Amino acid sequence: MENGIIRFVKNWTLPLAMVTGAGLYLGYRALPALAPAGPFLHQAAVRLQPALIFLMLFLQFSKISPRDLHFRPWNIALLLLQGGSFAALAWLALRLPPGFSRTLAEAAMLCLICPTAIAAGVITDRIGGSLPAIMSYLALINCMASILIPAILPLLHPMQGLTFLQGALLILRKVFSSLILPTLLAWLVRWKMPRFQRFLTAHVGWAFYIWSVSLTILMVLTTRTLVLSRLGLGQLALLGAVSLFCCVLQFALGRRIGAPLGRVDSITAGQAFGQKNTSLMIWIGYSYMTQQTAIAGGLYCIWHNLVNSWELWRERQRLPDR
Repeated sequence: MENGIIRFVKNWTLPLAMVTGAGLYLGYRALPALAPAGPFLHQAAVRLQPALIFLMLFLQFSKISPRDLHFRPWNIALLLLQGGSFAALAWLALRLPPGFSRTLAEAAMLCLICPTAIAAGVITDRIGGSLPAIMSYLALINCMASILIPAILPLLHPMQGLTFLQGALLILRKVFSSLILPTLLAWLVRWKMPRFQRFLTAHVGWAFYIWSVSLTILMVLTTRTLVLSRLGLGQLALLGAVSLFCCVLQFALGRRIGAPLGRVDSITAGQAFGQKNTSLMIWIGYSYMTQQTAIAGGLYCIWHNLVNSWELWRERQRLPDR
């Protein structure tokens, strides 16, 4: 019985994390006695999640040498698609009158330009993709997003006193703490502490379970965002449809673009294009756009993790002992 339970938890870790996160927040809402602890709990969740992501990325890069990083032909195609679709939707949104139609266009913009999730390497590695290749694209798309977002979004939502440089630096600060710093630390350990580096490499699989805890916290924050949005069911359904369409489209296009180079590139390109840094997506929505637009980030979090769960299930069917 115990082995069956453990196997079930291992096989369905991501869906369980999502349900647990949503259930924790809804349980908190249902118990008025916990209301005074709300601000503390929210801050604890907001601070703990970046620490977990830092640790997860540190473990992943302990497995990768700087020499392992390499760029693939599909990198350029994905960058052009992300940047071009973002600019095209911005042009469309500028021509739409203020209202919910414009919000939907902006939601699609956000879903398309958002960089690859830092956790994408965890899933990619488990379903047969290339960890070095997706980490290389992760660096590229973060650089591009740091330029395009502060350059284009002020055209839609002017922010008094915020220059292009200030906007870029705000994004780069988040990128540095969550992406660059753990990478440099992992490579320093590789260079100066080889025995510790070998220990980390032997336990790099822990990154998946760290991501599961991080996903639980992210689902707490996502559920909170959805509950407090006070959107009508119709508007929420439309935002959900737009974010779902963008999610499925990006996974499918990524797989198709990488397919000519083989199965590994197809998997990696699909994850690079479809799995998004949704916590950054929500932050961009609140910081540069509107609360309604930020909801799309919360919904995208649900969709891309459902896709990840399906991909993990399919990989288990292909390789039962993996």
